[in-house]
Amino acid sequence: MENLDWGKLPFGYIKTDYNVRCTFKDGKWGELEVSDSEYLPIHIAATGLHYGQEAFEGLKAYRGKDGKIRLFRWIENAKRLHRSAEGILMAPVPEKLFEEAILKVVKLNERFVPPYGTGASLYIRPVLFGSGAEVGVKPAKEYTFIVFVSPVGPYFKEGFKPVKIAIVKDSDRAAPLGTGTLKVGGNYAASLRGVVETHDKGYGSPLYLDAKEKKYIDEIGAANFFGIKDNMYITPKSTSILPSITNMSILTLAEDLGLKPVRRQIPVEELETFEEVGACGTAAVISPIGEIADLETGKVYKYCKDGCPGAWSTKLYETLVGIQYGDIPDPHGWVTIVE
Repeated sequence: MENLDWGKLPFGYIKTDYNVRCTFKDGKWGELEVSDSEYLPIHIAATGLHYGQEAFEGLKAYRGKDGKIRLFRWIENAKRLHRSAEGILMAPVPEKLFEEAILKVVKLNERFVPPYGTGASLYIRPVLFGSGAEVGVKPAKEYTFIVFVSPVGPYFKEGFKPVKIAIVKDSDRAAPLGTGTLKVGGNYAASLRGVVETHDKGYGSPLYLDAKEKKYIDEIGAANFFGIKDNMYITPKSTSILPSITNMSILTLAEDLGLKPVRRQIPVEELETFEEVGACGTAAVISPIGEIADLETGKVYKYCKDGCPGAWSTKLYETLVGIQYGDIPDPHGWVTIVE
């Protein structure tokens, strides 16, 4: 830990002191256990390995200027994990157990919460998977819930600077009536092809279109898309994208700041009309987009022509991050201070 350069942390895994675990067995959840091991025993026939019964969450702990540690809207993460569990027929994690687990793991690893002013935070990763053995395609009877943490820097190495992304049409992240609205591992496995393809061509992330018609914007790899024009904050409405807690929060903040929040289908052609575009999510927070390239047609949409993020994106970013770190008031009661 002494070798950590807080201001230059990647968005990646760094070993911390402890994680917490709990098992659902015989129809009920057991007691929360603390472990210092990075590994766990798992049955060779566990449904999480064979049939994709796995879901996860991502949230962060922030150290404020006052030294206090804050969590942002963790209840929404608990609700989303519950929806994901129900969506693929796993035993849902009770909200009280979720709360106990994340508070305990943050307190146990408090020395890994980055100092204020470094731009870094403590990433919290709850994971739920089928650990019971089944060979037939059916839900498990046993589930394991784990929460571990890692100090992280920005998701995009550029930080709050314009990134380049690319439209991919030769793969889909999720189907309209599939698991796209759930935070399950299969969606991310499906996105890897586009992620690697765009990275290899010098872009930060893939922009996926709707799987049915390839006419409308869906999601940016692991983040939601937004565009700003005519005093409107516009983000896609789709049956195959993850409901981002960050985007949900920005929709509220946009209205607070005087923008009209709009959720609707966004045709690809509309990219030409936006004044600002960006990606948002827990990992990325807000990443302004400077360029979107269509890898199939070669067409390029350019933004941030002075090389700087747009005024609205900057204001939204500063407001959201200000609330998360406790620098500005929290009018919506989103922040929980870890006591």
